[in-house]
Amino acid sequence: MNFRSTFIQFLAVLIIMMIASCSRESSYTIQTCQGGILAGDLGKTLTHEHILVDFIGADSTGYHRWNREDVIARVIPFLEEIKEYGYQSLFECTPAYLGRDPLLYKELSARTGLNIITNTGYYGAVNNRFLPAHAFTETADQLAERWIEEFNHGIEDSGIKPGFIKIAVERDSVVSDMHEKLVRAAARTHLATGLTIASHTGPAAGAYREAEIIRSEGVSLEAFIWVHALEGDVRDNIALANQGMWISYDKMDDQPHTLDLFMDHLLEMKEANLLHKVLLSHDAGWYKPGQENGGTFRSFTSIETILLPKMKESGFSEKEIHLLLVKNPEKAFGMRVRAIGEY
Repeated sequence: MNFRSTFIQFLAVLIIMMIASCSRESSYTIQTCQGGILAGDLGKTLTHEHILVDFIGADSTGYHRWNREDVIARVIPFLEEIKEYGYQSLFECTPAYLGRDPLLYKELSARTGLNIITNTGYYGAVNNRFLPAHAFTETADQLAERWIEEFNHGIEDSGIKPGFIKIAVERDSVVSDMHEKLVRAAARTHLATGLTIASHTGPAAGAYREAEIIRSEGVSLEAFIWVHALEGDVRDNIALANQGMWISYDKMDDQPHTLDLFMDHLLEMKEANLLHKVLLSHDAGWYKPGQENGGTFRSFTSIETILLPKMKESGFSEKEIHLLLVKNPEKAFGMRVRAIGEY
């Protein structure tokens, strides 16, 4: 067999492997509030947004704090707006005891046609104000059991299952014992469910420590999203992305300095050939119980109206934008166990 034939065979095998890999990722499932879908059916996606957030505290929040029909009337125009831009899916990142309402999301999904994905997990930031009392006394295994139960049987009596795990740690250089417990519980939940972990983190020191904890539990960083990664230096974004971690740039708004920050980081990630590890969103919304008409609601459109035009002007291709808004969410959130040594 001559060199040319061998090379052609090699290319054929490589192409088949690439096609198989893409097909495999598209065939993973994702739990939405309307049921499971193929990851490949997510379409254009916002990976970190909020519909309603209740900051009153874990000991006082509850469904009595808002009227679902009032929230629906307030929120639907903002969801219909992103549908007009071609978005098909939205990840709602509000955890339990902070205003999570799966039945609200299901109704909004039914009325708009958007896929809305909710979560399991607890929010430890802001001095643990949004943690339920049992989180302080239960072990990581006990917390994981609660979150796995939601995955297996649905949240409360709604029948709606979470599509990812959302946790939060403080914005400092030390992950506290309490927050380490949350990270370990999330890792153990991942190993039992295949759900991706999205952790409100911020600065890089916490992200590095979370990486150590996650890996010590036998979980690959491919299963972990560093939320609010723009608060870290891009060199740390690059370092952890090279280790497999997903990097979430998720605070896009209409401020010029925000656009500059996004562009600086995106250009650096592009130069490092790491756009395939980046997720984009706004961390926007949201209806605020107790405020007139839910207070000020920040729309989910700044990526479309401000960021994407600047990206195109700076040389980002349509293929790269498709990667960021379609393929990366599909790969990041498609449910499968990503254990060290097996992924």
